[in-house]
Amino acid sequence: MSKLKYESPIIKQINTGITSKFGELNSLKPVTHIAGNQVKDLIEQYGSPLFVINEQTIRNTFQEAYHAFSTRYPNVQFAWSYKTNYIEAVCKVFHQEGSWAEVVSGFEYQKALDNGVPGDKIIFNGPDKSDEDLRTAIENNSPVHIDHFDELYSLISISEELNKRAKVAIRVNMDTAIKPLWDRFGFNYENGQAWAAINKIFYSKNLDLIGFHTHIGTFILDPNAYGVAASKLADLALNVKNKFKHDIQYIDMGGGFASKNTLKGSYLSGPDLAPSFSDYADTITNALLNAGFSTEDLPLLILETGRALIDDAGSLLGTVLANKRLSDGRRSMIMDFGVNTLFTSFWYNHIISPAQECSLYTEDTVMYGPLCMNIDVIRESINLPPLNKGDHVVVHRVGAYNMTQWMQFITLRPRVVMIDPEGQPHIVRESESKEYVSEPERTPDYLNDFDL
Repeated sequence: MSKLKYESPIIKQINTGITSKFGELNSLKPVTHIAGNQVKDLIEQYGSPLFVINEQTIRNTFQEAYHAFSTRYPNVQFAWSYKTNYIEAVCKVFHQEGSWAEVVSGFEYQKALDNGVPGDKIIFNGPDKSDEDLRTAIENNSPVHIDHFDELYSLISISEELNKRAKVAIRVNMDTAIKPLWDRFGFNYENGQAWAAINKIFYSKNLDLIGFHTHIGTFILDPNAYGVAASKLADLALNVKNKFKHDIQYIDMGGGFASKNTLKGSYLSGPDLAPSFSDYADTITNALLNAGFSTEDLPLLILETGRALIDDAGSLLGTVLANKRLSDGRRSMIMDFGVNTLFTSFWYNHIISPAQECSLYTEDTVMYGPLCMNIDVIRESINLPPLNKGDHVVVHRVGAYNMTQWMQFITLRPRVVMIDPEGQPHIVRESESKEYVSEPERTPDYLNDFDL
C-alpha cells in the first residue's frame, strides 16, 4: 500500500445555528449530486424547476418491499398504483419488476393498456366507471372491483348484454380503529352491505366473484390496522367457501403505506414514525396465515402500495428567485416552484437541501413559491442557510402524487427526467409550452376583433 500524502491539520469554525426540537443541528449538508449527476448541470441542461426520478431507487425500493412480503407469504403480487405516478417510464419500471397495474379511471385503464399490460393484469378500482369502461374491462378479462350497488347492477346488465362472464371483486370498508373511517368507498363489513353484495353476485348469471379488496386509508402509521382488515377479509372468504363452496382467488389489501415524509403537525420526523415494509408484512401475512385457510386454498395476496414505493425516488430541483424580510422580521425566500408544482407541500414538511456549498449559519425561513396567491407556501418554517438569488435547492421525497396532482396554474409544468442505473438522464416528460396549454381552446370568430 502506498504511503498516504501528509496534509497539515486545519481548524474550521463551526456555527451551529439554531438547534431543532431534538437538539440536532439545523445546518443542512448540501446535496450537490443526484445519482452521479451534478444538480447545477441538470438544471443547466433541462431547466428549473425540474423533477428528477432515480430509476435505481425505484427498483431497490420495490425489491425491498417484495422481499418483505414474499419471505413471509407464499403467493404475493404487487399492482402499481397508477394514480400515484402515471408517468409512463415510471409505470414501465414497475411492470419490468413484475407489478400488475391498478387503475381508478378509464383514462388510467387506457394508459395501462397502451403500456402493454395484459387486460387480466389490470385491476380496475374506483367509484367512477362508465358503462363503456365496464364493457372494455369485461372484454379484456380485467378484474373489476365493485364500489357500489349501482355499479353491481350495471355489471349484471352489461355482462348479460355481452353474453360474457365478468371477473369481479368487491371493495370492503370496515372499522380498523383508524379515524376517520374510510366508509365512502365500497361495501361496509359491519352493517352487512358486503354480504348483501356477495349474495347478489352469486345469484347473478354472469359474474364470477374472484376476490376481496380493501383500502383502509392513506399514510397509515399503525400496521396493526392492516392485520384487522386482513382478518375481516379472510373471514368473508372463509364464509363464502362454507356457504357457496367457492374459493376466493385473492385478497387485495390496497395501499396506504406511509413514506418517510413528515406530515405537517407531526412532532417526530417521518423516518422516525414510518413503519418498515417488514412491519406491514408481519401484520398482514400473520392475519392471513392464522385465519384458517388450508394450504391449498391460501389466496393470492395483492398489494397496491404506491407512495411508499416511489416517494424516495423523486426529487424536485429549483432556483431561488429572491429574498425578502417580512413585516415581523422573518426571512423569506421566493422559489421558482410553488404549490401548483409541489402539491404535497400542502401535506408534508419536505426536507429541502441547498445544492451548493453554503454558510453553516442557519435562519428560520418562510419558503414561498412564485404564484400570485397567498396560499403558495412551500414551507411555513424551515431553518436554512442564507441562499442568494440564482442558488439552487433540492426537495426530497416528491415521487408520489406531485406528477399526477400538479396543476397548470399561472406557470407551466416543468420537465421530468429519469436517471437510469448507469447514471444517464432521460427526458420522460417534456415541459409544457403556451401552445400545449392553448391547443384545446376554441375561440368564436366574433371575439377575435377588438380595438384598444
